[in-house]
Amino acid sequence: MSSKRDHNPVVDIEGRRLKMSNLDKVLYPEAGFTKGEVIDYYASIAPVLLPHVRDRPLTLKRYPDGVEASSFFEKDVAGHAPDWVRTVRIDTPGSSRGSEYADFALVQDLPTLVWVAHLASLELHVPQWTVGERGGRREPDLLVFDLDPGEPATIVECCQVAVRLREALAEDGFEAYPKTSGSKGMQLYSPIRTNESERPRDYARMLAQRLEGEMPDLVVSRMTKSLRKGKVLIDWSQNNPQKTTVAPYSLRARPQPTVSTPITWDEVASCNHAADLVFTADDVRRRTESLGDLFEPLIGGSRPLLSAKLINHG
Repeated sequence: MSSKRDHNPVVDIEGRRLKMSNLDKVLYPEAGFTKGEVIDYYASIAPVLLPHVRDRPLTLKRYPDGVEASSFFEKDVAGHAPDWVRTVRIDTPGSSRGSEYADFALVQDLPTLVWVAHLASLELHVPQWTVGERGGRREPDLLVFDLDPGEPATIVECCQVAVRLREALAEDGFEAYPKTSGSKGMQLYSPIRTNESERPRDYARMLAQRLEGEMPDLVVSRMTKSLRKGKVLIDWSQNNPQKTTVAPYSLRARPQPTVSTPITWDEVASCNHAADLVFTADDVRRRTESLGDLFEPLIGGSRPLLSAKLINHG
């Protein structure tokens, strides 16, 4: 309900009141996709998205004037967040802002997600660990491999690498779950438990180096750009506790409103063209209606131990 319903409506979302503005502003010019449609997408996808960002300090990538204009990352939201948005203080040593900590938003519910979307936070980025009730950082519960193709390689080559990476993970007792990045590449996730925050990074690096040795014409494990032409970088560094990866079901700032989309292994195996694995906001809504949340196993269920023995053995 609002006295300015056409321009700046005030909406009630689960008992939280939010004033909306600029809903007709086009954020994806090529697609004509507006700020209102961004908010509507996030609100409609919330049932499957929220479990994957809950208790994970959120880094926002904001595009106030759309994907063709400048953007910025935002970690510290304390200055402008409503008092009902839960925040958590996380140390940020060496921050470019010159601050040793930041108050990150925790997107625990639909009102907070809509508030985030209203800020034109097109992209949501989260770490591979959660915080506890009192805000303390837990050990990582996810292992992630970011597969990044160097031109002229595409997600087709990423899929070939993903199949072998899945086999290697299975040999060590881990299930792998793929999603598109929503941009050019894809990511593989495995639910894990560990008692050492650096161990996932060490293990991921070991596997990346092993696959580089097995598939030298296709895989590279080093960040050097000159090595990456026509190959797939297995970026193991996303397991650094200081780093984040785009969240499942997050929009991406591409010409079209593409989404980082969980996919099936059948889709991975049958990918012959890059366009086969491009999904927009509308596509993802339809997919979740028929497929549900393909990433649901990452939330509960078995979490095998990532032990030091696996790294030494590798």
